[in-house]
Amino acid sequence: MRYTGPKAKKARRLGMAFTPKDAKILQKRNFAPGQHGQNRVRLSEYGLQLKEKQKAKVAYGIQEKQFESYFNKALKTAGVTGDNLLKMLEMRLDNIVFRLGFAETRAQARQLVNHGFFEVNGKKVDIPSYQVKAGDTVAMRQAKQKKGYLDKIKDKLKSFQTLDWLQLNPSAYSGKVLSSPVIESLGSQINTQLIVEHYSRT
Repeated sequence: MRYTGPKAKKARRLGMAFTPKDAKILQKRNFAPGQHGQNRVRLSEYGLQLKEKQKAKVAYGIQEKQFESYFNKALKTAGVTGDNLLKMLEMRLDNIVFRLGFAETRAQARQLVNHGFFEVNGKKVDIPSYQVKAGDTVAMRQAKQKKGYLDKIKDKLKSFQTLDWLQLNPSAYSGKVLSSPVIESLGSQINTQLIVEHYSRT
């Protein structure tokens, strides 16, 4: 089941902000929740690997079985397995919607995709895990542009800075994937090598 509890607790336990609100909380309380949260316990090698996997799962909103499926695909793809995994997660439609500035968080982006707000290359797609490809155009559907949600974000979109492998057209409420994700531009706090090591021992 997808975690639905207090996200700030997850952020504090894993030491990683998943939302702007988490970042503010971690500035003040950068330690695990609970009575003994400030007494940091040195994690074992396995514990460190498991923690990185948890960070990736929570960050991208993915459950265990699906995450393992992504890893197996990354393992069979030519190149660095950890980089392949991160690229697949980044190319999910809900993540692209988030990266283009149409949502404040990936969870919100997932909800918007589920509710049919977006199309890819002119066709409605309501599957958050849909793999977008380089050259694809993601746009808010015309019918959904009349909804009140657009009023909340259209001013922000005008000045929103996308990553260098994405291109945003704020006036058309659309964006284009120019290339495969550039790992260096992500500023990822996830050590994918530890995730690779975790699966290597199982």
